[in-house]
Amino acid sequence: MYVDTTGQWTLASASSRRVNGLEATQTERRFDLVELGPFRYGSSANIAAWVRHLTGVENALRLLDARPGMLSTGTMPEYLYERTGGVVGLLERLIEDGCREAMDCGQEHLTEALLDAIAIDLDGSPARDAGAGEVPPVPSRKRAIAKRGRNTVFDDRGPAGEAG
Repeated sequence: MYVDTTGQWTLASASSRRVNGLEATQTERRFDLVELGPFRYGSSANIAAWVRHLTGVENALRLLDARPGMLSTGTMPEYLYERTGGVVGLLERLIEDGCREAMDCGQEHLTEALLDAIAIDLDGSPARDAGAGEVPPVPSRKRAIAKRGRNTVFDDRGPAGEAG
């Protein structure tokens, strides 16, 4: 601890006090770390678990124009799964940033269009070690565009087409 040029007390950073970098942080000492695997979306039971989780998240949101089922009905559950890969931390970051944007623009509810404008950014988490697998891969925002079928009305099917 020292006094800087303005007369303000300044504390040394916590990382400089670590001997070998492996000491537990205050948060790590107070709480048990629970490793959560990503949600799956392969069966009806997996989908139901994902939707239950989204319902819980939805119930905790405090947006002025929040609608029941905003995250858990329609195409939103599938959209959120595609954006986050079922990773709870990515979902939390997307929803948090989406809520901030919804409040800033006065919309006060979440939509796919609003969330499409949000990039999931984990660069602000310097305590995570990407080499150790602490930073999950962020799925692409790009949705697969369905190819439009070709109009076959004017196709010549030849003599075989006329027979049947």
